[in-house]
Amino acid sequence: MASTKPGQRKLQILQALASMLEQPKGEKITTAALAARLSVSEAALYRHFASKAQMYEGLIEFIESSVFGLINQIAEREERGIDQAHAILQMLLGFAASNPGMTRVLIGDALVGEDERLQSRMNGFYDRIEMACRQALRVAVSQGHGVEDDVAARASLLVSYVTGRWHRFAKSGFKQNPAEGTAVQLSLLLAA
Repeated sequence: MASTKPGQRKLQILQALASMLEQPKGEKITTAALAARLSVSEAALYRHFASKAQMYEGLIEFIESSVFGLINQIAEREERGIDQAHAILQMLLGFAASNPGMTRVLIGDALVGEDERLQSRMNGFYDRIEMACRQALRVAVSQGHGVEDDVAARASLLVSYVTGRWHRFAKSGFKQNPAEGTAVQLSLLLAA
């Protein structure tokens, strides 16, 4: 790693952290273990990140930019609100399946014992996800699918469904794919 540029080193640190989070046992990750994995000193980690919390913030930023970038693409691509909601849910489940380590951040598992602001930030992430679902469902209502009074409750239910699938994935040691077998469930959740 000696010849890497600073931006690349930060990325390597975050990739190593995400990789360590993929371990099914889900033990707390220390900066010493992370440094050892990268064959650098802990001081080298702190040249790029002021704290371990800042490293987790880097992962959260990746999650947010990826997920909300995809949600924006879905909203632009799908005209029907119900199709938007379905695509958002599928994307959220697929994102977790493709990023097991990030799933532990998504469910807060990796943030236990870390700085409280990290969990607060993830709570804000959930609020934004629910808002995106609400928006898609409002579009669906304007197109004759469902009723306005149900939008908030249904959006909350959809987010709870996704987080439940994420938890099951993480608690199964990443064996139970969160996106597998969801077609019927999503159809029931999105039925008028």
